[in-house]
Amino acid sequence: MTEAEAQSWLDAHGWWQGEAGDRLRRFVSLLLEEADRQNLISAASRDAIWARHIVDSAQLLRLAGVAYGHWVDLGTGAGLPGMVVACLRPEPILMIEARPLRVNFLRHCIQALALTHAEVICDKVERVQLAEPAAIISARAYAPMDRLLASSAHLADSSTTWLLPKGRNAQMELAIARRDWQAAFHVEQSVTDIGSAIVTLTQLQKKKSAHCVAPPVRDRKGRRP
Repeated sequence: MTEAEAQSWLDAHGWWQGEAGDRLRRFVSLLLEEADRQNLISAASRDAIWARHIVDSAQLLRLAGVAYGHWVDLGTGAGLPGMVVACLRPEPILMIEARPLRVNFLRHCIQALALTHAEVICDKVERVQLAEPAAIISARAYAPMDRLLASSAHLADSSTTWLLPKGRNAQMELAIARRDWQAAFHVEQSVTDIGSAIVTLTQLQKKKSAHCVAPPVRDRKGRRP
């Protein structure tokens, strides 16, 4: 996808004109400015920022469907996809990021763009506790799928929709994750890269270990009957 194609894609979805487009362009400006101070995006992707980062993030909204409610973005980093989602979706979004410099950048963006429905937490995903399970969980370049699910399953329940952009190893990561997790899995090709995919999970549950053996029954004195 070229930069012109990326902008046309956003326009076709109603996200290039008006307030949505203004917020996105302001966010891109903030991102490029901050990228001069810290390594937020690769130098090679700066000239393709709309396709490589903005549309690549915005396409998740097409897959969210009617899943309204709290969106949680894991390891948000430079705000991808969390800040892009916040610019385009009025529902509450929580971004989780452990690196303080990036958290400071995200908080600056939230304030500069007046995104009152957005929040960022500076902590590791494993330590974050929510008042209620997330409606949607996203993660872009956060961790391989098996580790991702293990570190964040406590933030979800069976009704949570997971939106996980993956590269060329998507099918391999999915096969590994299926050893320990069961869910309704769907894989869709990314609109920005023919070699990338987005894995959507619903009804996620941890599998019971096939090797789990119940302890023997004993009486009060510890003897087997």
